[in-house]
Amino acid sequence: MATTVKLQLSGVYKSFGSNHVLNGVDVAIEKGKSLVIIGGSGTGKSVTIKSVLGLIKPDKGSIKVDGVETTTMDSDGRDALMKKFGMLFQGGALFDSLLVWENVAFGLIQGQNMDRKAAKEIAIEKLRSVGLSERVANLYPAELSGGMQKRVALARAVATKPEIIFFDEPTTGLDPIMADVINDLIIAASKELGATTLSITHDMASARKIADNIAMIYQGKIIWHGPANDVDHSGNEYVDQFIRGRADGPIKMEV
Repeated sequence: MATTVKLQLSGVYKSFGSNHVLNGVDVAIEKGKSLVIIGGSGTGKSVTIKSVLGLIKPDKGSIKVDGVETTTMDSDGRDALMKKFGMLFQGGALFDSLLVWENVAFGLIQGQNMDRKAAKEIAIEKLRSVGLSERVANLYPAELSGGMQKRVALARAVATKPEIIFFDEPTTGLDPIMADVINDLIIAASKELGATTLSITHDMASARKIADNIAMIYQGKIIWHGPANDVDHSGNEYVDQFIRGRADGPIKMEV
């Protein structure tokens, strides 16, 4: 059965002055599959996602969505492309001044010009899908726990029915049980939409659970890429050190 590549990065480079963050990133995600990129702080995970979203322009390389080159798109093309994406930001990044339902419906109202009443109905439905009651819809984010805020952020990420969803450190700051709840919700939401997902995380429990495939980035390059089930016997000493959290190994942390 033929597979379709939804998102492909080829030879992507990005430097900030003398800091070479991406040094030829090559990675592809098949339609409907989940890829998790692991790696330490400062290895290029976030810059990779920002490059796909067009928040950062790569110095060179190709980024294709559905086979279409995106790095040379004009603003109209980029606006149309962005409608394919959903995003769960690290820390949730909810708007403090908006009610919970307005946060969830933000993309529907601002991006799709949907009527507020219709958008609120969808927002409440999405909140229910992540285990939050209608009562929560009329609260402000500050009135919620960290785990509840993360659920609201997930509801917002899927509310516009995106084709591709990015998850940026989705379990950061959560206790192990709530982190596992979020992992389950991510899997359920992604499967319901048939979405292609790209996640970046330090959390190996999360990576193992939500990924079909795992890639490790180190010094701005993908140094290993394979099925999630193979990560514990990758044969790569860098991967082995990272997933076991060992200080000794080829990865040297600046202290």
